[in-house]
Amino acid sequence: MINDNYVCTLDIGTSKIAGCLAKYRKKRIEELFLDSVLAKGIKAGAVVDSIELVSAIDRLVKILKAKSGVNIKVVHVNVSGQEIVTRHSRAIVPLAERGNKVITGLDVQRVNEQARILASSLEEEIIHMIPSGYTIDSKSNISNPVGLYSHRLEVDLYLVLAKLSQVQSISRAFAQAGFEIKSLSLSGMAGAKAALDKELKTGLNIFCDIGSDITEMLIFRDGILKDVQILAAGSANLTLQLAEVLKIPAELAEDIKRSYGIIGEAQKIKEDKEILVKKEYLYRPIRQKDVCEILTSGAKQISFQIKEALEKKASTYEVNNFVVVGRGVLLEGFIELLENTLNIPVRLGRISDSSALPVALENRLPELSGSKYLTYLTSLGMALRAIEDKDSLVSDIHKAGGNPLKKAIQRVREVYHEYF
Repeated sequence: MINDNYVCTLDIGTSKIAGCLAKYRKKRIEELFLDSVLAKGIKAGAVVDSIELVSAIDRLVKILKAKSGVNIKVVHVNVSGQEIVTRHSRAIVPLAERGNKVITGLDVQRVNEQARILASSLEEEIIHMIPSGYTIDSKSNISNPVGLYSHRLEVDLYLVLAKLSQVQSISRAFAQAGFEIKSLSLSGMAGAKAALDKELKTGLNIFCDIGSDITEMLIFRDGILKDVQILAAGSANLTLQLAEVLKIPAELAEDIKRSYGIIGEAQKIKEDKEILVKKEYLYRPIRQKDVCEILTSGAKQISFQIKEALEKKASTYEVNNFVVVGRGVLLEGFIELLENTLNIPVRLGRISDSSALPVALENRLPELSGSKYLTYLTSLGMALRAIEDKDSLVSDIHKAGGNPLKKAIQRVREVYHEYF
């Protein structure tokens, strides 16, 4: 059985499955094992071939086990895709028939649960529940009402949901591979945890993950998730456009994109600069200028989609940080094009210096050198969230004493406040 001081996370993407096994102590990661395999059986977050997916999961976990010597049985997994939906739910609970009473943790749990029930659907699975703010009497946007007095309590709950069938298919694949899913997390939430943790505290911050076939854009205000936008566009669109226009196989188009791809002013590339590609027994020249024009056109489409989605939800002048991740944005000129389209500074996400990952550990891991860390950003973010949540749970147990007498005393106190 996996040791209690380890967490294992798997980032299930269309192009790759990235795994992270972290040993931690007191919220600090002491050892980290990373690896990835080619994704099989999943597309845009949906399982399309469970046998292929089970095989890929099993292969990756065996690699992590061989590296660490740890027997992995429980994993934390991400969800993504165009079928992710978000919803606000409001609920009000009375606290006292007359006058006011002090608000307890039980009251907060009760109003949150009421809002969850009102927003629940048999066809959906709740992935995240985030209180956007509480209202007591005439005061709104209260982040923590515990200890305040009121005669009623209202919550605005922001929910991130996935289709139940999608979650069931992923869960079944992991069960067939012999693993239990401990928690599910939206990919962007995990990535933001790893790359934006420090900046999330104040102001308007955007985390944009340009994946293979979808783009997730998360909008945070003062550390609270306010909106999620899922766009049906990703770096694979550029590959497909190259393949279609140049009439070459997708695999070759991907190689050309990675090796020779430039986003920007095609006129700066000399007319005679060519790329030789092998077709059957002959070599065919392709002008690099043509490749640049095709990729630039595709990148502009993605950038304008991001701009349009952002402007529907926020004013660009409000944005404190716009952080973008994804291996596709490493193409020369992509970030500059996105920056010019949005007319705000854009930077490539990096592992936050306030994360639980010691700098010394980061420096000695080849998987995190250069831009390779982008492969593991989401899985590392899930590990950080899992460690934080696990330690919070342990802390709550210790606060209650971990023994029946202290738990009973705590319960009596809350019941007393409930009625008096």
